[in-house]
Amino acid sequence: MDSLDDHQELVLRFNEDEAVWRRYRQKCDLRRLRGPSSPLREEILDRLDWLEAERECRERRYVGRPTR
Repeated sequence: MDSLDDHQELVLRFNEDEAVWRRYRQKCDLRRLRGPSSPLREEILDRLDWLEAERECRERRYVGRPTR
């Protein structure tokens, strides 16, 4: 049964990574279409896009009781 659980976990991780990557590409493409409106370097803007895509797409797994 552990093998099946491992495969399911791998599939879930892959799907989550794919969703983050697609969202990141959308953000980069939109930013490039709008043109150079930021004084920040391209690498910094790419990193910010990646962090935002992760925040939007990654499932947050918490340990312990949820707080209200």
